[in-house]
Amino acid sequence: MLSNLAKLAVKRNPIGYKPQVWPGKFDNIVIAMSSGVDSSVSAALFAGYPNAKGIYMQNWTKEQSLTDPSDEPCYERDWKDVVRVAEHLNLPVERVNFEKDYWIDVFEPMLLQYDQGLTPNPDIGCNRFVKFGKLREVLDQKYGSNNYWLVTGHYARVLADVRAGSHQHLLRSFYTKKDQSYYLSQINFDILGQLLLPMGHLTKPEVRRVADSMQLPTANKPDSQGICFVNNSQHGKFNKFLQHYLPDSTGNIVTVDESSGIKRVWGSHQGLWSYTIGQKIGLSMPQGDPRYSGAWYVAEKLRDTNELVIVRGKDHDSLLKNQVTIQNFKILGCSPEEFYDLLNSTSVRGHITMQYRSLQDPITVHSYEFTHKDKGELALKLKLESKQRAMAPGQYCCLYMGARVLGSGPITETL
Repeated sequence: MLSNLAKLAVKRNPIGYKPQVWPGKFDNIVIAMSSGVDSSVSAALFAGYPNAKGIYMQNWTKEQSLTDPSDEPCYERDWKDVVRVAEHLNLPVERVNFEKDYWIDVFEPMLLQYDQGLTPNPDIGCNRFVKFGKLREVLDQKYGSNNYWLVTGHYARVLADVRAGSHQHLLRSFYTKKDQSYYLSQINFDILGQLLLPMGHLTKPEVRRVADSMQLPTANKPDSQGICFVNNSQHGKFNKFLQHYLPDSTGNIVTVDESSGIKRVWGSHQGLWSYTIGQKIGLSMPQGDPRYSGAWYVAEKLRDTNELVIVRGKDHDSLLKNQVTIQNFKILGCSPEEFYDLLNSTSVRGHITMQYRSLQDPITVHSYEFTHKDKGELALKLKLESKQRAMAPGQYCCLYMGARVLGSGPITETL
């Protein structure tokens, strides 16, 4: 099966990159198994290697869960699925507990950012600090640095640039409908050389067919939709989840008269964290008055006064911005000097794009300005070709050149 994937990967190989390198027969291979079909198929691809094993990361505990104590925790259900797949493949698998690391490096910073009215992305933090951070520390201690391959089920690719020797770049997945490179944009560059992302060469329907043909126990398991311990993180459930961890900080929901600047109070909120920029708000507005009829949306969070500013219409001008400021931009795949030269090159103008959320069409960057370059800290200001809706401070802005990830950083301001 792996030989068929290797042939397919060659056919789909992007121009300018060497073909995917695969492990040697006796290499150490560790497959991160989450219980989903993607990591299950990834495990199946390498289960025949004598030194392959699976690993499952538990990042939460029942004590931290807010679900019914009598319910089986999601991480236990996932672990049982991992074991079923491993037994089906005759693959050894172990379970590691990273709940403390997840709490300190991902969960607490997320809560702090929400409390500040920002819009964080815990998946990016989890990949950086846990899945490709703490896990790597554990594996380095066990196998030695650079003495193993780490396989995951992410839809992205890591390939060597033919023009830069063995320099590894993180690339979008071949199947862009499932591309997850955005979520990997903060991982450390030096792990790329031992990272294998086989799903990046396949489409999701192909993955399902492989799982079905191998009769994997998770072949028909639905894709996860967020953080399992928040019941898949639908907004309403996630808000209720946050209520247990964040203090009420009641403030006003207001409109601001465009000519006079006078505010009018229409309701109250539990905290700036309770709404996101661009979210529809369910207030009873005087629909008989043409000035207030229609749907209303959150356009701004005023931290100094703890107010949410709302506007009428999904595409109100206040929600459409074409400039973003990015702090603490983390470069991926090259040195700062190479990054500066790359952006200054006339040959790449018009080819630099950005995303401020996953699975969106690339947005062309019109121009940029370095606002801070000192001791590895980098800040950027971007002007986009077109206005974008609901870009919010706290979201990560990821820069691309074609399919290649250049790096990312949190948005601090939009204009």
